[in-house]
Amino acid sequence: MLIEAVYHRPKLNWGYPYDRETIHLRLRTKKQDVKQAWAIAGDKYMWEKSKELVPMSIFATDDLFDYWECAVKPPYRRLKYGFKLADDQEEIWMDEDKFGAEEPQMDRLFDIPFINPVDVFTTPEWVKDAVFYQIFPERFANGDTSNDPEGTLPWGGKPEWNNFFGGDLQGIIDHLDHLTELGVNAIYLCPIFKATTNHKYDTEDYMKIDPSFGDEETLKKLVNTCHSKGIRVMFDAVFNHSGKTFAPFVDVQEKGENSKYKDWFHVRKFPLAVEDGIPTYDTFDFEPLMPKLNTENPEVKEYLLGVARYWAEEYGIDGWRLDVADEVDHQFWREFRLTLKNINPDIYILGEIWHESIPWLQGDQFDSVMNYPFKNAVTDFFIKDVTDAQTFSHAIGNQMSRYPRQVAEVAFNLIDSHDTPRALTVAGGDKNRLKLAALFQMTFTGAPCIYYGDEIGMEGEGDPDCRRCMVWEKEEQDRELFAYYQQIIAMRKQYPALRQGTFRFLHSRKGSNELVYERFDEQEKFIIALNSSSEPIDIEIDIKGTHWEDVLENREVELEGGILKYQLPAYGYQVLRCLDKDKKPQQTG
Repeated sequence: MLIEAVYHRPKLNWGYPYDRETIHLRLRTKKQDVKQAWAIAGDKYMWEKSKELVPMSIFATDDLFDYWECAVKPPYRRLKYGFKLADDQEEIWMDEDKFGAEEPQMDRLFDIPFINPVDVFTTPEWVKDAVFYQIFPERFANGDTSNDPEGTLPWGGKPEWNNFFGGDLQGIIDHLDHLTELGVNAIYLCPIFKATTNHKYDTEDYMKIDPSFGDEETLKKLVNTCHSKGIRVMFDAVFNHSGKTFAPFVDVQEKGENSKYKDWFHVRKFPLAVEDGIPTYDTFDFEPLMPKLNTENPEVKEYLLGVARYWAEEYGIDGWRLDVADEVDHQFWREFRLTLKNINPDIYILGEIWHESIPWLQGDQFDSVMNYPFKNAVTDFFIKDVTDAQTFSHAIGNQMSRYPRQVAEVAFNLIDSHDTPRALTVAGGDKNRLKLAALFQMTFTGAPCIYYGDEIGMEGEGDPDCRRCMVWEKEEQDRELFAYYQQIIAMRKQYPALRQGTFRFLHSRKGSNELVYERFDEQEKFIIALNSSSEPIDIEIDIKGTHWEDVLENREVELEGGILKYQLPAYGYQVLRCLDKDKKPQQTG
């Protein structure tokens, strides 16, 4: 065994309380190097009586490593533990300091001193069952022409960075039946606060609804109507930066060093100016329109936390999505979490981070992040066809290994957004590829999100083209694609195993486009097979079970000897649900 590849630490995503009774232990080993692994675990105050060997299993793999996991329920909420590894030739023990041939002494083992309930990272249960729908308010629907900004263009024109089409909150209210018909049960609204742009990421007033979107009464009607229909509502917070018309920044522009707000921002040089394309103050990117806020400043912190508190208390929103979250200091987010969770423990705190995010996911800041690594893997395999099934499974496996399970269960799994080209456009207009991506999205751990219009075949290149006006004429919508989205969303909602069950790849060969994986819990077991190739493929795999239901086709399938032997057509897919009696099939609404 290559012990140099073995890794563990008692924190982060490697050893952590999953709930008040359960500890998850994880271990990394060289790929296909270790045949068996166990955790030796027990109570430090009664070690000899309590110690046990707990088998571990591989829950993820990537190009280089296998990732093992087990769950331990210590009777007294504290745990001493080490590991035992075996291949065909030898067995090795691992403690906190070294590897050895003998079982280690208890005082040399890893230690989780106590599961203090306040330290358990708890994420909102409702998000595990959510299917999100992202709305760019200015482009979704114009429900009230009386609040259209000056120069509003006819609906459906070419989107530009600086033009307006009159989308508003009333337009969203008018089309909530579209969302309930689709089956989504949560919406994510891009910013709705007063700003100068169509995207509203340049906030002018954090305490006011943009007048072109409506007023506070309309917003309350939207939130209340959504809640009456079983739809959760998540707002977008832009706390990394404000807009150039934000009153404190206007004061700094006018008064320079004499402004009482000068420390609300990161000014390198007065007067404020742009020199050789670079502002003399910190901004988002190098955009003069978006000056960076100094969230370490006590007054800024008090103001922004007051903003978060106000909208959560007064409007009963269910979540905050946090823009450019990785550029804000960690201490601000710690206080942000405490502020919101004291109001509503179930509020969802979602960071916009495009990369590996474990520093923000320790239970003291975000519940989860926008899962762009997931999006990248799905895009490369299903949409762009530039990777094979093995590369895809390794990318997903690597992502699964990065975070505690409670984070993965509420990860925000998107395949496109207002910041990316639309998936159908990247796929060259091939909706078969979009269908495969969406099916994987709906049968994977985490909360899937649909970008408005994807379900009816909308296309668009990068910003601003991806922010086109929603198409409401049914004759111009792809209704077959809409029906497909309805079907796979309904399937996800019907079976808990597809939302919260264990996920495991069964088949993903190098150089192939065929992918087989399973989802299962104590009641149900599913096998999902996908073919992202333009040619039919033959699949043969032992899936241990003879009686199955093809869920999407609503027909029974018998497998001789428990072998899935099947030809998937080009871009074909199949979702099988085990009907064997010992699997206790159970449907829930």
